[in-house]
Amino acid sequence: MVCFGWVSDLFHLPLDPNSSVPLYRQMAEGIERLIREGTIQSGDRLPPTRQLASQLGLNRTTVAAAYSTLEKAGLIRGHIGRGSFVAGQPAPSSRNTTSGNASRDESTRPPEYPVSRNPMPPQPAANIEISFASSRPSSDTFPLQAFRRVAKEAIESPDAAEILQLGSAHGFQPLRRFLLESARDSGIAGPADDLLITNGCQQALDLLARIFIGHKTPVAVEDPVYHGLIRVFERAGAELIPVPVDADGMNIAALETVLERQHPKMLVITPSFQNPTGATLSLAKRRRVVELARRHGVLLVENDIYSELRYHGEALPALKALDEGGGTILLRSYSKILFPGLRVGWVIGPRAIIAQLAEAKQISDLHSDQLSQAVLLRFTESGELQKHFEKTLAAGAERLAAALDACREFLPPGATFTRPEGGMNLWVELPAPLTAARLLTEAQQHGVDFLPGIYFSPRGDHARGLRISFGGLAPDEIRRGLKILGECAARELGENPTLAAYEAAAVLV
Repeated sequence: MVCFGWVSDLFHLPLDPNSSVPLYRQMAEGIERLIREGTIQSGDRLPPTRQLASQLGLNRTTVAAAYSTLEKAGLIRGHIGRGSFVAGQPAPSSRNTTSGNASRDESTRPPEYPVSRNPMPPQPAANIEISFASSRPSSDTFPLQAFRRVAKEAIESPDAAEILQLGSAHGFQPLRRFLLESARDSGIAGPADDLLITNGCQQALDLLARIFIGHKTPVAVEDPVYHGLIRVFERAGAELIPVPVDADGMNIAALETVLERQHPKMLVITPSFQNPTGATLSLAKRRRVVELARRHGVLLVENDIYSELRYHGEALPALKALDEGGGTILLRSYSKILFPGLRVGWVIGPRAIIAQLAEAKQISDLHSDQLSQAVLLRFTESGELQKHFEKTLAAGAERLAAALDACREFLPPGATFTRPEGGMNLWVELPAPLTAARLLTEAQQHGVDFLPGIYFSPRGDHARGLRISFGGLAPDEIRRGLKILGECAARELGENPTLAAYEAAAVLV
């Protein structure tokens, strides 16, 4: 790299660690000022993030967050393998661009994006008696009596007035402290990490998309993948790159090809009991994913909302726990193990990235509901969560066994299905020529609902796939529902001699 005189200005940016303005924001504003003054010219290459971080005594993620802010503002452009370059002088009307108050003229306004190419899952029909369409816990198991008592304690506590005030965008401080200390004690969070409480994991995904994703930004995702993830990243303008899921999670050979050829900026992965397949990434694959993300400089986002729902087998470490560099962003939630309606999730990641997410969140909703967070903290500290969790695991194991037994017994010849060791979902592949859409039409007439595979595909694939979400149903409902599906499938298939030689087989896709 040719060192121009302005590089020394970057190496001596005035940064105040005690300021209320995050360091990455101070850095972005300082670089913008140098561009505006003409000290740094269009086409100049900025120092690599590692070099600038070393010179300033900062974490590399802080510099990366500053560069990301400048890139979103249109002041610099990153080029894979070449570095970051100044894109040009900011327009006079875009003063204080990096502070988020920019006004754009028509030439700099981003293009409008379609809401999503992926269809919205339909509302259930009125006559549905058994629904496999929603991945959620059963309300029959909710510990309502204990919850009412704990909620009453929170409302009657001396802190009630403060709890009901506007709070920090980062979330209810006592709950943040509890979750972060727990993550550090378990080796998941490091000293350079921070935590943000969100309105469920869906908001966390949305905030990540707002900060890191622009028009045609490549993002690698599992295929099939949770439909809510598809919609939020497509709405942000991302170019979703599907990576197939196989026997033990994401196909690593396919991931390597994607990383080498398409250079995604972000990789989003659910390593444990993936939605919709129920597949779990093996330990060897987890280590490989972390190593590949580090080597290719891709931001690794771990959606880890199902890992605690393991009914059989050995627990596996989170990707973030395996990432010695600490750059992985971890998403977790209470929604799958307790009350989904309270919408309390959290993000753990490098401080600079958490600061960006908190800033975006504050713009979006000021702060999350502190009362629900205070109640959940009391529920946890009282021991009620642990008692409920033990019952949840026992009930979940019973539901999973019922689903697997019913798949073996009732699915038509030629059908295949996954065999997860936990979670709330499994995946079925129907035999040709039957499609999931065709089966759904027939099943709904008999009071059974599910989501076809097309809702879980970035490209509209998986016409014969479907998700069975068993977490919210009693074992007898699971068996009865799958029996009806099997009968509907048999009627649709009719007497097809080409399928007679096949039997339903357990397989992970």
